[in-house]
Amino acid sequence: MSRKSLRRPTTSDDQLAIMRAAVRAECKDRPGIYRMHSADGEVVYVGKSKKIRTRLLSYFRCSFPEDKGARILRDAARIDWEYTPSEFAALLLELQQIKRLRPRFNVAMKRDDRNFVFIKIVKSPAPKLMVVRGASDDSAPHYGPFQGAQAVNEAVRELHDVLSMRDCSLDTRMHFADQRELFQIARTPGCIRYEVKKCLGPCVGGCTEKEYRQRVALARAFLDGHDDGPIATLRHEMEVASDKLEFERAASMRDKLQRLEALKQQFLRFRFAVETLSFVYTVPGFDGEDRVYLIRRGRVRAEDIPPQSERDRRRLAHLTEAVYGTAERETTQIPTHEIDELLLLSSWFRRFPGELARTMRAADVGLRPVTSATPRARAKKISPVLSDQRAAIGA
Repeated sequence: MSRKSLRRPTTSDDQLAIMRAAVRAECKDRPGIYRMHSADGEVVYVGKSKKIRTRLLSYFRCSFPEDKGARILRDAARIDWEYTPSEFAALLLELQQIKRLRPRFNVAMKRDDRNFVFIKIVKSPAPKLMVVRGASDDSAPHYGPFQGAQAVNEAVRELHDVLSMRDCSLDTRMHFADQRELFQIARTPGCIRYEVKKCLGPCVGGCTEKEYRQRVALARAFLDGHDDGPIATLRHEMEVASDKLEFERAASMRDKLQRLEALKQQFLRFRFAVETLSFVYTVPGFDGEDRVYLIRRGRVRAEDIPPQSERDRRRLAHLTEAVYGTAERETTQIPTHEIDELLLLSSWFRRFPGELARTMRAADVGLRPVTSATPRARAKKISPVLSDQRAAIGA
């Protein structure tokens, strides 16, 4: 919290009474989001609810300063709200508002990524892999989410070793073998990993930039699930050590192999779970405001109203073709700006598996549901998919 906010006086009881009266008189009990504004106009908190009026009035019953709700309210001078067709729509809008406004009381960013880590390819003349807890604001590739920070860190270390990639600090200067220098620059002192042949040595002129980039490409292919080269390399080293009766080294190679294989299983399960979150989802709305969401690979790509006429049906069919008609590369890489939405949608269908009965295949839009089975039968049919989703995202 900023020093400015610490100096700001708390909202008076009189102002709280005005705010409460406004909620009672004007707010309706329907889905939507609400924003708490400070006296100087800052949005300090964004929230959502299936019943906004009930939720907002609950803030005024909180005890100050024990309850977080009361502390938020005492920092606000005005409340406004925005209705949405459904709780699902409110969730999406809340996430968008939090990402855009970054309210200081939404410290958790309304997402459960504290249990997840991502593998980030750090941009650099010689890129390296890093395990991070959340998606950073840059456009660097992120793979995941994965569970178990320690295990993922160990797997990344093995990946660095197998592919001879650097794991030194980001401020280490790189000096490729083909790098021309107008003036002789003091190079990095002897690199231990280079000396023991676990790194190509981009900091000491041990490789060209192209040679190093090829190793980065191999790392990305492995994380995408397209190349098992690192696993094959470790398995070969383990077998060679075993044939030479070097059992201690073979056991070490076996442990390294198991760590990489565990990482591979995680991202394969994750990719499968993401692919299953590709369908057309119809959500009943408040007072008949139904919506159709076109979801592909765990993100909402378009929204429309349910078709009421042949013209509406053709429009939705064209929209569906635009969203699902082009091929997308199979990968575990997720654009950083879409990670929050992916986690949100995964959490939504985990909490409400029965909602999958409202989905249909893109090919069936405007024609017929994906199956004529009852919602119970539909939920039973997709239960194995949910199990894989839970495994992939840590349910």
